[in-house]
Amino acid sequence: MSKKVNIDWENLGFDYIKTDYRYVSRWKDGKWDEGKLVEDNKLSISEASTALHYGQQCFEGLKAYRTKDGKIQLFRPDQNAKRLNKSCKRLLMPEIPEEKFIDACIQVVKANEHYVPPYGTGATLYIRPFVIGVGDNVGVKPAPEYLFCVFCVPVGPYFKGGLTPVNFTVSDYDRAAPEGTGGVKVGGNYAASLLPHELAVKKGFADCIYLDPSTHTKIEEVGAANFFGITKDDKFVTPKSPSILPSITKYSLMHVAKEYLGMEVEERDVYIDKLDEFKEAGACGTAAVITPIGGIEYKGDLHVFYSETEVGPVTKKLYDTLTGIQFGDVEAPEGWIVEVK
Repeated sequence: MSKKVNIDWENLGFDYIKTDYRYVSRWKDGKWDEGKLVEDNKLSISEASTALHYGQQCFEGLKAYRTKDGKIQLFRPDQNAKRLNKSCKRLLMPEIPEEKFIDACIQVVKANEHYVPPYGTGATLYIRPFVIGVGDNVGVKPAPEYLFCVFCVPVGPYFKGGLTPVNFTVSDYDRAAPEGTGGVKVGGNYAASLLPHELAVKKGFADCIYLDPSTHTKIEEVGAANFFGITKDDKFVTPKSPSILPSITKYSLMHVAKEYLGMEVEERDVYIDKLDEFKEAGACGTAAVITPIGGIEYKGDLHVFYSETEVGPVTKKLYDTLTGIQFGDVEAPEGWIVEVK
């Protein structure tokens, strides 16, 4: 390792830590420049930037993992590149060529290699690519210029001391409109979720469950994560809807369930009044991989799945297999791992 950093790897949270380098590329006159690594973590942008006024911005989240033999690997960065471009398209922002996206992530990880936590700590290097509309613009229209940036932060495991089930409550609020931006990773979806999240926490829950905005009968998302349930006959079931963000972790778990654990997989409607079809349930996303769901409160009743204190065996197996792939302990499907050399 090129340089030592004074970090207590075992006790890292999910907080911002300034690392040494980040990547910045500017889109102007119809094209992206080459992009470069910079040390300054402050952006200087016009007060009239569309990102500030009209929400013309999107982002991604992925991680770099250190393996047992000291290598560093990225998990499915091509999928993050594709999803970022889907978000850019939706907001009329220029797309980032896939090779440029992956190269930017690799450059940032290499330049901050000493911040990649050691194998065995459960900690990882979280990578945050984002695109924002900048430049002088007052009318409601796409920006004249854009910035594509990537920074990274070492983060601890989401659950200290192993997976712990948490409870959720169903929200009356919607996180996205039926034909809105729910299926892309834009800041507005997260801004809309801040108040319902706070209300859920005040009631003693980890976060809230959002139902489909059209009928309020089907589960869509769990906080900022995707829902899955394990049926009594061992099927892996996850909701399908155009207003759900397509989680890379979820699609990876679907593959793991089918190909590694031999389970049937269904992407379909999940009705809030039919929770008893599931013996286990969880939320999945980049940060926690899987958050086991102990119970869901709906209309004053708490429906408990496997247990409020212990993680179910299928959920545990899914978690162990996917994190095993990410940290290089389980053989990955072809194309899932990009080594940072």
